Formats: sequence, structure tokens, C-alpha cells
Amino acid sequence: MGLQPKTVTVVHHGGHQMEMPVSSIKQGTVILVKPGEKIAVDGEVISGSSYVDESMISGEPVTVAKETGSKVLAGTLNQKGSFQFKAEKVGSDTLLAHIIKMVQDAQGSRAPVQRLVDKIAGIFVPIVIGIAVLTFIIWIVFGGENGFTEGLMTMVTVLVIACPCALGLATPTALMVGVGRGAELGILVKDADSLERAGKVTAVVLDKTGTLTEGRPNITDAQWFTADTKLKSLLYSIEKASSHPLAEAVVNNLEGETFIENIEIENIAGKGVMAVYQLKSIL
Repeated sequence: MGLQPKTVTVVHHGGHQMEMPVSSIKQGTVILVKPGEKIAVDGEVISGSSYVDESMISGEPVTVAKETGSKVLAGTLNQKGSFQFKAEKVGSDTLLAHIIKMVQDAQGSRAPVQRLVDKIAGIFVPIVIGIAVLTFIIWIVFGGENGFTEGLMTMVTVLVIACPCALGLATPTALMVGVGRGAELGILVKDADSLERAGKVTAVVLDKTGTLTEGRPNITDAQWFTADTKLKSLLYSIEKASSHPLAEAVVNNLEGETFIENIEIENIAGKGVMAVYQLKSIL
């Protein structure tokens, strides 16, 4: 499903780093996660800090701050920072593995409509075979010299045209594709029965903010209580260097402002950014 990286950077004793396959990771292994990388296994952060996109697990679009002692989950996406964490759950024990197993079980489950199709096919197939054999016999009896050849061709034609292969294959194929595609989009289907019943849904209730979002923060309106336009450039320059998940929304809103250099910036994990400009601190 492409939800987990194939290799990770393992940190050995003494700080030596080595790229290794995920299958070789064991509990207690220290792993380095770089900016933009997916987390391979479940574990606990032991050094460094960053923001992690856990939307595939929680559905929340805002990234979550991670620092020493924080738990990280396989399949989630690291953002701008870098950190090391100790593997706690690997292989089939990770939350991601349980999700994948759930999807595979759903793909293999049988929907009520599939059982109906199988029942119809169980009656239809013997009838088709009987008609094909009857056609062959009629050609043998009344077909004259070419009765056998014509009868054989006619029998095969009846079988090919009337065989309910599509009837038996279309339903499980559609269910498998639907469940797999849903998983790629972050929609987990419990089983085939749930997917079939979803077609009859007339209302959807959301238990979080009650709003379907685009998955990224956006500033819709801003009010300034000063006419000093330099403050916009200052804010733009500070947020440009910030790793906070809301900083990108501020930068996009102030796009086009002048970038100011010579600003000392310090990112404070989980809180925001602190800057020093012309010997004045800005928090």
C-alpha cells in the first residue's frame, strides 16, 4: 500500500549511522528520522524534536509536536525537523500493520450481494450446460453429415456466450478495488457488507469540528491595528524560517512582502518561534 518506507537510518552505539531494511528492525533499535521521511515502526522519541503529520491515523490535518518522550506511529509523516526514536513495536505489532490487516480482511470478506450472485450462478450454470449439451445432441440427430462439427461449434458458442463468468468475478473484483482504493485515500472499510450498505447512506455525521477541510490551515481574514507595513514584512520573515505547522498559512497569507534578513530565529518545539531583530526580542 506504500504506507511504510522500505529502509530506515539506524543509529548504532557511538553515533554510527547505517541504512537498513525495515524487516531487520528489532525492539530497542534507535532510528533517525530526517525531514520529509515516513516513520517505519512505532516507538518513543529519545532526542530531537519535530512536527509529525498523523492525519492518516487521527484524521486531524494539523501536525503534532514531537519531543523527547513522545510516541510516534508507523506510517505517519515527519515534517521539517529531525529526531531519533527507539523502536517499541515492529513488524505485525505496529498500528499500521493492524490497519493493513483490517483492509486485507475486508477485501476477502463476502458481501450479501456476492452471496446472491453465487446462488444465481449455482442455478444458472447447470442450466447453461444442459442447453449446450441439448444443442449438441439436436445437431447430431438432425444435422446430417456435418452434424457433429456444427453441433460441437454450437455447443461451444452457447457455453462462451451464456457462461456467467462475469457475474461471478465482477462483484468480488469491484469490492476488492473499492476497499483498496478507499485505504489509499485514508478511508478504512470494516468489511464488504459495510461497503455495500454505505451506498444507502443518506446522512453523514462528523464527530470532530463538523467541517470537511482541505487538510491544511489557511488564513481567511487578518486585522492589523497599526499602519506600519514593516511589521508585515517582519512577521513574514520570521514565519518563513519557522517549523511550526501554522507558519505556512501565515507565509501564504503574506506572500509578496519583503523578506528581512539579519533576524536571529529560534524555534521552540510545540510553542512557536522566538526572534531577535535590532536587539529586540519578538515572541
